[in-house]
Amino acid sequence: MPLISGMTGFGRADGALNGWVWTVEARSVNGRSLEVRYRGPHGFESLERAAKSAAQGRLHRGQVSIGLQARRDGAGEGTIKINEGILGRYTELARGLMDQGMAPASADGILALRGVIEASEEGEDPDARAAVETAMVETIEAALDALKVSRGQEGAALLPVVSGFVDHIESLVAKAETEADAQVQAIRGRYTRRISELAGEVVGLEERIFLEAAALATKADVREELDRLVAHIASARALLGSPPAGRKLDFLMQEFMREANTLCSKSATTDLTAVGLELKAVIEQLREQVQNVE
Repeated sequence: MPLISGMTGFGRADGALNGWVWTVEARSVNGRSLEVRYRGPHGFESLERAAKSAAQGRLHRGQVSIGLQARRDGAGEGTIKINEGILGRYTELARGLMDQGMAPASADGILALRGVIEASEEGEDPDARAAVETAMVETIEAALDALKVSRGQEGAALLPVVSGFVDHIESLVAKAETEADAQVQAIRGRYTRRISELAGEVVGLEERIFLEAAALATKADVREELDRLVAHIASARALLGSPPAGRKLDFLMQEFMREANTLCSKSATTDLTAVGLELKAVIEQLREQVQNVE
């Protein structure tokens, strides 16, 4: 059976070719959908599309950040210059933020912004450059593969926790079924005592009590809610065996809570209400764990 994956993880890979040395780090955290952000050195912007495509081919949910750091190794480095136009715009923006009370921007912080520093690789062979970019894409893919393994490890740890909550919900539903069976008699007994106190000896009172109690019991019947909860439990287990299931589990948690709320509102006994409240608490705990499932 395939295992579920989490959405938190980290992956790293290194590469080197034709005088270039680079490192790729990929991180991810929880997210309702897949959001991929790429950041790389100036001159390698074309790799952003490949990085996002690689992430989309491996992952389904989460906020993913891919960072590429590259440098020329040793001699043969090109010239470096500052783009005065871009620097001026960043500096003007920084002044405006300072006027609003923000801390002054540091020189190294501004120089690290995209486009401020431009590197020119004089005399670099186009074929060699293309080979480097191809190798960098492979390193990005390796880092994402490592990230996926990391997320899988989180999923392996999550599975018994999530399954345990589903099992707990199942036991509470079984307990609620027992309490629901006793609820009809409790309603009839309570109604009989109340009417008898108010009406005393009235001809045909017993039949009227039976009819009124039956009507009240019908309104308090929670059989449909319990049946749907049983169906939701089966659906949750099926989804855990068919990843990626995070989005569907998110929706299922809403359905679980809807039935639990209705169960509590229909409850006519303190025992059934207590079970319903515990059921809601466990569903909420399960919902928090499901937020980590891809």
